[in-house]
Amino acid sequence: MAVPSYPDFTPISLEHKSEMHTVLANTPDGVSEFTFAGLYLFRKRYQYKISWLEGKTFIISGIQPSSDPDKVGKSFFMTPCAAPGRGVLGELYKSHDYWKNISDMVLIPARQRLEEWGLEFTEDRDNFDYLYTRNDLAELKGKKFHKKRNLIAQFLKLYINHEEKPITLELVPDALKVLDKWRAEKDEDGDYVACKEALSLFGDLNMRGRLFYIDGKPVGWCLGEPIAKGRMFTIHFEKGIEGYKGIYQYINQAFAASLPEYFTHINREQDLGDEGLRQAKMTYRPSGFVRKYIANAPAAK
Repeated sequence: MAVPSYPDFTPISLEHKSEMHTVLANTPDGVSEFTFAGLYLFRKRYQYKISWLEGKTFIISGIQPSSDPDKVGKSFFMTPCAAPGRGVLGELYKSHDYWKNISDMVLIPARQRLEEWGLEFTEDRDNFDYLYTRNDLAELKGKKFHKKRNLIAQFLKLYINHEEKPITLELVPDALKVLDKWRAEKDEDGDYVACKEALSLFGDLNMRGRLFYIDGKPVGWCLGEPIAKGRMFTIHFEKGIEGYKGIYQYINQAFAASLPEYFTHINREQDLGDEGLRQAKMTYRPSGFVRKYIANAPAAK
């Protein structure tokens, strides 16, 4: 099934991977949402539909779910590869409330003409992706990471019989045990549905990850994929069982250390405006951000 040409849209399906995966993986900014896996796994939450604007970009149409009370029910479109022309944008704004996840790569070359048309661009700080150097997360050198190293040292001392393995099809049942335990501890679904599907399809979606054990029992895992022309790795999912001191710090460091050195940066996605999550991400001292912008429909003149 081919991605239809604009103005036609269709719900995203696995059959679209051959057309979309490589194109999206090679967008240089490394926007975490702009991977085939990310779009496919959250297709139900955002009711994603896709179209192809010839010679320009995929256009992704979606609707904000109830998890975003300020924008629930609002429709949006995203253009991962380039900014459409004025005519197409005008048509998109007739059926959508706003343009979302506009990256620097898309915005900078077109900003002047877009602003002349009346568009105003606002930084969407809650959706900035956090970037870290692979070396920083793998090595945790210096005073700034003293507390992280201490927690990992305590983990290693408390749980001598620990091990990690690459996620394989045979180990998916172990990862699902962790996921089910995580949901029970949180008493909410969160991204449970997407996580479960990601584990069942990780090979088909070109994802890779690690599974972590203590005394032979699975206690945590993480899963992600290469982006930004293969120089960046984004972590889409990371789950651990509560009660194991330092488990998340250990997963973070051990997985970074397991990645090949050609991944210069690790993208740990956004904080979605959650203040606790923002503070936690900042304690790892990001080297930068993947900035994203929003543009509402231009005011009528």
